Amino acid sequence: MHILQPKHFKLSEKEADKLLEKLNVSKAQLPKILSNDPALPEGCNVGDIIKIERKEKDKINIYYRVVV
Repeated sequence: MHILQPKHFKLSEKEADKLLEKLNVSKAQLPKILSNDPALPEGCNVGDIIKIERKEKDKINIYYRVVV
């Protein structure tokens, strides 16, 4: 991982379920990320939800993607 690359984390099934319930969406409605993306952490499979933390100046923005 490069120092300028945002941090990518794989959510557990429990965390993913809580997120989908909180946002009131399905996995199909989340933005997608390809399974061969070099930024993905080890052990990611199709259907996993990834949390991306991008630091900008004095705050951290959080994004979610589903692996396809």
